[in-house]
Amino acid sequence: MSKKISIVDIANALNISKTTVSFILNGRAQEKRISEELVERVLKLVKEVGYKPNSLAKSLRTGKSNIIGLMVEDISNPFFANIARLIEDRAYEKGYRIIYCSTDNDTNKTQDLITMFRDRHVDGYIMAPPKDIEEDVRDIIKSGLPVVMFDRYLPNIDTDYVVVDNQFSTYNATRHLMEQGYTKIAFITFSSEQTQMLDRVNGYKNALKEEKLKPYIKEIDFNRIEDLIIEPLTAYLKKNPGIDAVLFGTDHIGTCGLKVIKQLGLKVPDDLAVVSFDDYDVFKLYSPPVTAIAQPIEDIADNIISLLLKKLDSNANQTTQKITLSTNLNIRRSSKRLSDAVAQ
Repeated sequence: MSKKISIVDIANALNISKTTVSFILNGRAQEKRISEELVERVLKLVKEVGYKPNSLAKSLRTGKSNIIGLMVEDISNPFFANIARLIEDRAYEKGYRIIYCSTDNDTNKTQDLITMFRDRHVDGYIMAPPKDIEEDVRDIIKSGLPVVMFDRYLPNIDTDYVVVDNQFSTYNATRHLMEQGYTKIAFITFSSEQTQMLDRVNGYKNALKEEKLKPYIKEIDFNRIEDLIIEPLTAYLKKNPGIDAVLFGTDHIGTCGLKVIKQLGLKVPDDLAVVSFDDYDVFKLYSPPVTAIAQPIEDIADNIISLLLKKLDSNANQTTQKITLSTNLNIRRSSKRLSDAVAQ
């Protein structure tokens, strides 16, 4: 195996100091009044030998790695995947690279990932945080690194975040179902103490309370394995045959719910009207197309990276910003009364 070329090897080959080579490679030749002829010689040799600077060593010298750590619940989820892609593009335009990973809503895993990011000397963090990592985030902030949260936030941590108006979103969706004449509306979601999930439950409850309707809430433990979601969901719908509409709290549980509805032989919306949080192609292509609460993916991504880059580009302390964006209820045939659906 050939020896990896170092900056010392470059300097020795040209009989100059490694400091001079370092200044040239870091774009400081003009500042240090290094001749153009020497710059050309160094760059020519660097190209010939294929020298690649050690990014970790460089970050230790400069204090910047130009790397951002992005932590999401599940990178395979369309919501998080689309946002990650947009953030990556925007960050790359500004000279930053993204390292992203899935926390699976697991506190211990998240703490391990934060340690990994610290070892990589990332310049800032973007995260959809799980529970019980307040102290870890405080340590990050105390070290002078910016943190931007999205999708949810930690109420006891003063940091920037970008979320949607979850409470109004489910309130509005529930009101839509009531306006269609549905009165036994279930809310099926993951059991969670996270801010976005609590707001979604509260929005649903508030809408029903206005019309004095009974809530039907089913909370299922978060799991990436579909069978562990489908089983309790199936049992709940079998146990409550009188339910005439269901609002799913996330897209993941919504897609599982559609499979259960089909397995049970129920027709949408004749037997059961359906609305889901988050909107993506599966819901548009389902027959009938599913009414969904669409989050403004591009606006979320733009606001996240703008907040973080602003913090990274400024040495001064800035006040934290809390941004709440609106969603859009895309009404389709799955939530309409049969007569209305046929008419359209």
